[in-house]
Amino acid sequence: MTGRNKIALGMALAALALLAAWALRPQPVAVEAQEVTRGVFEQAVTDDGRTRVRDRYVIAAPLAGHVERIRLDVGDPVKRGQVVALLTPTAPAFIDARTARELGERSSAAEARLARAKAETAKVLAQRDQARADLERQARLAKEGFVSQNVREQAELALRTADRAVDASRFAEDAARYELAQARAALTRYRSGSPGAKWEVVSPVDGRVLKLAQKSEGPVGLGAPLIEIADTRSLEAVIDVLSQEAVAVRPGMLARLEAGQGLAPLAALVRLVEPAAFTKVSALGVEEQRVNVVLDFADAPERFETLGDGYRVEAQIVVYRQMNAVMAPVAALFRDGDGWAVFVLEGERARKRAVKTSRRNVAEALVDEGLQPGERVVVYPSDALRDGSRVEVLRKGQR
Repeated sequence: MTGRNKIALGMALAALALLAAWALRPQPVAVEAQEVTRGVFEQAVTDDGRTRVRDRYVIAAPLAGHVERIRLDVGDPVKRGQVVALLTPTAPAFIDARTARELGERSSAAEARLARAKAETAKVLAQRDQARADLERQARLAKEGFVSQNVREQAELALRTADRAVDASRFAEDAARYELAQARAALTRYRSGSPGAKWEVVSPVDGRVLKLAQKSEGPVGLGAPLIEIADTRSLEAVIDVLSQEAVAVRPGMLARLEAGQGLAPLAALVRLVEPAAFTKVSALGVEEQRVNVVLDFADAPERFETLGDGYRVEAQIVVYRQMNAVMAPVAALFRDGDGWAVFVLEGERARKRAVKTSRRNVAEALVDEGLQPGERVVVYPSDALRDGSRVEVLRKGQR
């Protein structure tokens, strides 16, 4: 073999070696990436529940007798003082001691309910005055830059909720006053010995008919329910959450309610976390301990006028909120020993970096140390990814 052929053969073998090395080189790992951002971080307890009218009134027969057919239907509007039923009392042969005592006790109970309603009205009026004073103080502090705008908005929501509580308390006071008047009138009618005239049963409040317990004409007993009335604009939401999540919920916390398509999220405030839990079987057949959390709507009634009693809602109760927070996608985090780590993109390489995170929600993690806004991290990292691996970032929608 001549020298020229040897040189050509060597060059061919070198080219083949280079080609083989190029073909066998490690291929870049295809990854998806998202950016680390700075903004408002929220951690929320999310669960579903239902709406219910805050104050419902069951109008009952003030005495035994024969009720005429009720002309109202479910959904009909009712005005305060409007006659909702006509009752012809049954004329007893004599008023015995038991009947007299029962009517007297009903009158005393009505007096106690009225006194309680008046005390509740005084209580909520004091709470409204305090909420108004808090709002004025927070407004001054916000104007001077000492508190954030979010704190002022929360004070405004608290005042609106207190106003609604005052309205509900006054409705309850009116209802108690009507109950007392009917109880006293029934006792007077029986004692007079002339119960034959028709008795007008009236509504204590403005509202709508929710339920008819006695639609047709017929006999009714003393205290038998006739009709259920409520102001459908006075709604609250009841959310049953897991007991281990309910321990983080406190009265006054902000919440958002999703009620369905076409309706923007509604603002709400936590009014009450019920002190007793109950057992509920999940869709998977697992027994869970749950707690009812009661929310007050903070928006104007016009915003949720399409809702009614018993409608399903999904609530997000904000249990933690931090402004100007560094946030990374939860999908980028993975366990590294006792801590957490992420893969950060540096050019065409992925570098493993330890991070500290104290809180997480469904989509984002609050980063305390390890990342800066603007850096890009790998989401859903595969087992093929190692520290220093070459990567190829997929475009959105590319697989």
